[in-house]
Amino acid sequence: MPPPQRGWVDALVGAWGNAWGAVPPWGCKPQGSLTLLMGASNAISNLEPFNLLGRSWRQLKRRFWGLLCGLMLSSACTAWDASQMMSAARSRGPDTLAAVQALQSMLKRVAFQGEKDKAQAVNEFFNRQVMFQEDIRTWGVEDYWTTPIELLEKGRGDCEDYAIAKYFTLVALGVSQSQLRLVYVQASIAGAQQAHLVLAFYPNSANDPIILDNLVTSIQPATQRADLTPIFSFNAQGLWQGVGVQSAGDPLTRLSRWRGVLGRVQMEGFQ
Repeated sequence: MPPPQRGWVDALVGAWGNAWGAVPPWGCKPQGSLTLLMGASNAISNLEPFNLLGRSWRQLKRRFWGLLCGLMLSSACTAWDASQMMSAARSRGPDTLAAVQALQSMLKRVAFQGEKDKAQAVNEFFNRQVMFQEDIRTWGVEDYWTTPIELLEKGRGDCEDYAIAKYFTLVALGVSQSQLRLVYVQASIAGAQQAHLVLAFYPNSANDPIILDNLVTSIQPATQRADLTPIFSFNAQGLWQGVGVQSAGDPLTRLSRWRGVLGRVQMEGFQ
C-alpha cells in the first residue's frame, strides 16, 4: 500500500503554524487556545481523504489530540511557572507542597472558565484554605505582607494576605493587572469601623467592580457592599485615592511592603 501523499504533512504544519501564531506569547487568552484547537481540528478534517493507513492513522489521530490537549492546558495559564512554584513549596515542607498542589489543581480546573467564575473559585479557595490570624501571632511582627506560597505555608493570614494572594492568583489565570486593585477600605464590622483590605476586580472594564473579601464567601458587586468605604487603592501599576483615577503616587515608592512582595513573588513562580 503506497504511503499517503505529502500534502497531509503540509496541511498539518500549515494549520498548526497559523493557529499557533494567533496565540500571544504572554497572558492567558482562551480565545487564542480555541483558535489553535479549531485550526488543528480543520487540519485533521482535511486529512481524511489521505486516510490510507487504517488503524495506524486512527492511532496517530488519538496521539495528536492527546498532545494538543496537553499543549492547550499548559498554554492556558502563562503567568505562572508550575515547576518553580512546586520547587518553592517543596523547600517549605510537605504541608506547603500539598497546599500548592491544591492551588495548581484549581488553576488548571478554572483556566478556561469565565472571569467571574475564576474570581469566585479563587475567592473560595483562599477563604477555605486559610484561617484568619493577626500578623503579630503568625510572624511576630505588627505587619507583614505575604506571598501566596508564604500564606499557604502558614495556613494563616490577615486581610492583606488574603487579598494579595487572590490578586496574584487571578493574574496567573490571565486577568490583566489593570482589572485588579487592592483597596484599603473602612469596613463596618459588628457595628464598629475598622481598616480592612479587599480585592476589587473590574471584569470587562466594568465601572462597578466585584469585591473579593476574606469576610464574605461569595463575590459581590461593590454597589452591594454598603459596609465598605474606599480610602485608597493600588496595584503593580499605580496608586489612587479611593478607587478613582486621580493618582496618589508610585506604589513601589510609597508602599515598601508591596515592593517587597512583588520581588519575592516572582521567585515563587508567579509573574
